[in-house]
Amino acid sequence: MTQHIGIVGCSPPGAALCYQIICTQGAAWAGRDRVSPEVSLHTHSFNEYMRHINAGDWQGVAEFMLSSAEKLALAGADFCVAPCNTVHLAFEFVRPCSPLPWLHIAEEVAREALRLGLRRVALLGTKLLTESSVYTDEFARIGVECCMPNEGERERIDRFIFGEMVRGIFTPGARSYLVRVMERLHADGCDAVGMCCTELPILIGPEDGPLPLLDSTRILALAALNRAA
Repeated sequence: MTQHIGIVGCSPPGAALCYQIICTQGAAWAGRDRVSPEVSLHTHSFNEYMRHINAGDWQGVAEFMLSSAEKLALAGADFCVAPCNTVHLAFEFVRPCSPLPWLHIAEEVAREALRLGLRRVALLGTKLLTESSVYTDEFARIGVECCMPNEGERERIDRFIFGEMVRGIFTPGARSYLVRVMERLHADGCDAVGMCCTELPILIGPEDGPLPLLDSTRILALAALNRAA
């Protein structure tokens, strides 16, 4: 029996993109020995999430995520995914207390990097995320090296994400800057870019940059569909 997918949203564009991928890809797979799964989405106020994120209160972030998981469980969900990468800093508080199991976005991206035979992956995302161990720990387990933007690049990317993208603003200037960062990381020997912010795939497509993209939102959405099948 097909499982019911629960999406725990944080930023509106990212939650919407994950929902869209699951629904459209699920419909495309339907009829090929698969049934399109049920999908439910719940999110608390993004401003309230940001209040806790800015304070470094990951227990508070986890409480929002757990509240969403409880509501999704009541709606019939069998497991949860969170397309926002940054809230995965709260996962140590979420998993032990959750009423539902979760897929972890970094675990799924690392699994895809291993499948593709990648050796050195550049990680793009919020400053908090790229300076954390969320991805580096998972990639270390599979023997793939991570490369980060430098401090100035991390800060400017962070401003683009929180100042524009989470508000649904995607500008040519932000795209051009991210592409330049990707080109520099390519020159440093990276063989792929981890799009470790759920808004980045809305800004940049595979045709825009010099390296293959590991789209964390799409990878998580497809992993959810495979689990639900």
